[in-house]
Amino acid sequence: MWTKSYSIVTNDVSKEQMWKLFSDVNNWHTWDTGIEFPKLEGKFEKGNHFMFQPKGGPKLKIEIIEAIENQNFTDFTKFPLAKMYGEHTFVDTPDGLEITTTMKVEGILSFLWIKLVAQKIVDTLATDMEVQIKTASKL
Repeated sequence: MWTKSYSIVTNDVSKEQMWKLFSDVNNWHTWDTGIEFPKLEGKFEKGNHFMFQPKGGPKLKIEIIEAIENQNFTDFTKFPLAKMYGEHTFVDTPDGLEITTTMKVEGILSFLWIKLVAQKIVDTLATDMEVQIKTASKL
């Protein structure tokens, strides 16, 4: 299994603000320039799914396989002969809020989906998290 993580500690935002940002899937495109459109019907909760299209990419169905309000959520995308997981955690520490995103890819064609999708996500995590924190701090 291929796994890559990125974490940042900040005092600029709370876990409640980060949760509010991420659970509002239908507005992700307003702060993430790499998204063509996201569409969630219903609640941001375990067992639900949303449609998602990155700019220049295919439409994807992403399932929410874990969601604990103000703490963490994990999304799951099924590709041909591979699976991708995005784990997002928000943990209060003595130094501030630790925000971590971990991307995991497994399966026979994982090398292909790492190259086409996952590595691009990982490569922009530092910049993306800064934008997420800035946007969430206004919520």
